[in-house]
Amino acid sequence: MADADIGLIGLAVMGENLVLNMASHDFTVAVYNRTTSKVDDFVAGRAAGKSIVGTHSVEELCKNLKRPRRVMIMVKAGKPVDMVIESLLPLLEQGDIIIDGGNSEFPDSVRRTADLEEKGILYIGTGVSGGEEGALKGPSIMPGGNPKAWEHVKPIFQAIAAKTDKGEPCCDWVGRGGAGHFVKMVHNGIEYGDMQMICETYQMMKDGLGMSNDEMHQVFAKWNDGVLDSYLVEITRDILGYKDDDGNETVDVILDRAGQKGTGKWTAISALDIGQPLTLIGEAVFARCLSALKDERVQAAKVLNGPDAKFDGDKAAFIDDLEQALYASKIVSYAQGYQLMRAVSDERDWELNFGGIALMWRGGCIIRSVFLNNIRDAFEKNSGLTNLLLDPFFEKAVENAQASWRNVVATGVKLGIPLPAISSALNYFDGYRTERLPANLLQAQRDYFGAHTYERLDKPRGEFFHTNWTGRGGTTSSTSYNV
Repeated sequence: MADADIGLIGLAVMGENLVLNMASHDFTVAVYNRTTSKVDDFVAGRAAGKSIVGTHSVEELCKNLKRPRRVMIMVKAGKPVDMVIESLLPLLEQGDIIIDGGNSEFPDSVRRTADLEEKGILYIGTGVSGGEEGALKGPSIMPGGNPKAWEHVKPIFQAIAAKTDKGEPCCDWVGRGGAGHFVKMVHNGIEYGDMQMICETYQMMKDGLGMSNDEMHQVFAKWNDGVLDSYLVEITRDILGYKDDDGNETVDVILDRAGQKGTGKWTAISALDIGQPLTLIGEAVFARCLSALKDERVQAAKVLNGPDAKFDGDKAAFIDDLEQALYASKIVSYAQGYQLMRAVSDERDWELNFGGIALMWRGGCIIRSVFLNNIRDAFEKNSGLTNLLLDPFFEKAVENAQASWRNVVATGVKLGIPLPAISSALNYFDGYRTERLPANLLQAQRDYFGAHTYERLDKPRGEFFHTNWTGRGGTTSSTSYNV
């Protein structure tokens, strides 16, 4: 039997490429897939001549592993992961390690960590980001779970992870329980936001300014050399310049109906559960839902009319405004994501390292960008920073972008071009910087119709009052609570 360093179950795109990445770093990997012909094809094909051992059962896989055994699962999230874990348990010993590298919901990882710990098995739930290319050449890896497992997987994970310009691995321990998958979930939520804002910018250029794909390609190429330098801006540049074999500009023949696998939705639900204003990512999720109503939108377009206004300003100046609006909105998106991470970290006592998370996202992952260096610097200067907008660097950046940002949103309204994420970001900024919001009236309304009580400015916080607004309501008040 071979003494493989690690086993991997699930030879789909990410699984295959992670295995090849591990082998390229001199690790021996045993592999198994439920459809065993996939194993044979892989071993005879891409894995030929490499330190990769094909197996045809979980029993054979486990027999080929060094102790403590390390088994990484790369299958669809949910019940399939639990089924694989159940099949492994009779074959493992105390101190062996199960790693879930799929996009699992973090509460599942919380549960699995605890359940497996009771059985003497160490569990890691890790986010892996970077897609096919990242998995092969160096992904961002976000491991959490049982901290006793970290020392056993750290050499492998940090070897195969992406590296920063300074050679730092984009992988470190995140925290107990579901912390790793939680941070990956927030990463994916921010990814939803970034993609939606880029798409809104594209639509403003295309429909508002009448720009060609080649013109937009050149703008995104220029932006990728500035403050917006990032993987998503880079691939948008490439997409806008791509033509198929027939000379068609491919982006123009793609159906405008977005798919989603659920991680953005989970991020928004998590924010709602803990009461954090994750407005931008929520809008990005709903924008995908609206895009899915393609047939309805086709019919609505025949009936509902918008403004007839045309853009008549300075096109070059407005493109500069778009760059600043996208930059400022991106800052808000990360500020909201970090607010959510802080709230959940405090609630679950995870003690997340926010600067370290920015480092993990700096390379390999889909949201990688130069911008993350500034986030890391912000938390290294002030680990207790409550909101990225309050860091001097980001405060100045948003201040400089503000006039452009407002002009873009106002122009979108005038032209009838939807900017749900970019305008949501501006609304959040205006709300966050407002000392007195109209929630006093909202509390009065709640007390009027439901006797829900309110606090007073002239009384200590925590004291609740009820007004008999109609003279018919009596003095009984409802229980005060927050959902």
